[in-house]
Amino acid sequence: MSLKLDLCNFSGYKIYPSRGIRLARTDGKIYNFVSKKCRNSFMMKKNPRKISWTVLYRRKMKKGTETDVSKKRSRKTTKFQRSIQGATLENILAKRNQKPEVRKAQREQVIRSQKEKVKAKKEAKQSTKKKTDTKAVRNAQKKINKGNVKSRPARTNVMM
Repeated sequence: MSLKLDLCNFSGYKIYPSRGIRLARTDGKIYNFVSKKCRNSFMMKKNPRKISWTVLYRRKMKKGTETDVSKKRSRKTTKFQRSIQGATLENILAKRNQKPEVRKAQREQVIRSQKEKVKAKKEAKQSTKKKTDTKAVRNAQKKINKGNVKSRPARTNVMM
């Protein structure tokens, strides 16, 4: 069996069942207090952070906390390098230690080779297209058809 414990809205102490005072305001908010002392201090709009026996005051002034626990050793972060998928650690370190001019030249060479590949692909596509060029075939058929069509008399603008 577990007890439902409330917290005092002023002091921060636990309120056990069948103890304390409950205040319901007209705006519908409900406040729980341990004692009349807490209720009256709340009604006088006292600041619980300035009253020495409240939990909020003790937290603010850091009372009752162990000082040994608060001092934790902070570990220094160590840099760790590892390989990435597709590149080993040696490759990465070698690239990092290269001079910028060398890296730039390599990049330009790769770009040039990619452009050449694309150009070669385009030329191959054009050569296959010339063999089966539908436009050229259609134009040739039109020329043949134009020669076969009988000439018609010219139209005149005659009103009827």
